[in-house]
Amino acid sequence: MNEPYDLIQTVQLTEKASLLGEKLNKYVFRVNPRANKVQIKQAIELLFKKKVVAVNTSKYAGKLKRVRGPLGRKPHWKKAIVTLKEGEKIDLV
Repeated sequence: MNEPYDLIQTVQLTEKASLLGEKLNKYVFRVNPRANKVQIKQAIELLFKKKVVAVNTSKYAGKLKRVRGPLGRKPHWKKAIVTLKEGEKIDLV
């Protein structure tokens, strides 16, 4: 699980995430739920070649779903908000 491509799953491209990127130089990623802040920082620095100042994480429980049968659950997931060094940017789109 220590490969950067295993830790960083996707980029969150929401309205709130784009505002964070424009105004505060923060970027939002969906990461592996077992990844810690140090691993996330190293993966972002290796993949994008940018200097990371801080990493904030949040864990989310998967929602309960029912489709014609027993109750199921969507998987749990983790969000990481990465703050880059002043003057650096990641071009996501």
